Amino acid sequence: MSTYFSDASVPGRRRRPAPVRTHQTNSWLGGAALNTLLRWSERSRRRAAFRDLADDPHLLNDIGLTRGEALHEANRPFWR
Repeated sequence: MSTYFSDASVPGRRRRPAPVRTHQTNSWLGGAALNTLLRWSERSRRRAAFRDLADDPHLLNDIGLTRGEALHEANRPFWR
């Protein structure tokens, strides 16, 4: 009967690290497209916050905006 020795059990031999396998990414979900979607989402949330702020004069005064400026920003489309 024969005995099987792995590379790790033989003195003086080292195992090679496994090769790093890279995969192709879907261009729609990676890179620029994903960044654009994240940017649009953040703009949409910000503009909803401006819409909520427009009714509170104290908060508007704290950030240095008028009601008209807050509503103008809130009504802009998210892609601009």
